[in-house]
Amino acid sequence: MPSANWRKRSFEGRRDGQANAYAAPEDSAARAIATEAIDAGFQRMVDPSLRLFFGLPFAHSEAIADQDRSVALSRDIGPSDLKRAEHHRDIIRRFGRFPHRNPILGRAMHAQEQRFLDEGGFAG
Repeated sequence: MPSANWRKRSFEGRRDGQANAYAAPEDSAARAIATEAIDAGFQRMVDPSLRLFFGLPFAHSEAIADQDRSVALSRDIGPSDLKRAEHHRDIIRRFGRFPHRNPILGRAMHAQEQRFLDEGGFAG
């Protein structure tokens, strides 16, 4: 469970009021909890329409191993979820990060990332 200070830390250091949730320390905790739940078989115990929620901590990660896990989990959910997971993974393979997060995280945008976004890449 995220700490009570999560909301405060999400906005820390931001002058523009934008949340910095992508860099929150709870991300690794969410992946650990999801891993435990999946390993215990809980993903298979819920309605199929809810199974994708177990994979979201991996889908939102910028680590390729997490993206691979997201794709593997999505194979059991359905074709549209698998396509989405593969698209996320392809972006991480190509850029090593999600370019649409660059502005909110204060990261420099590389020319190829901007071109990807300008051409309709991925908006989040």
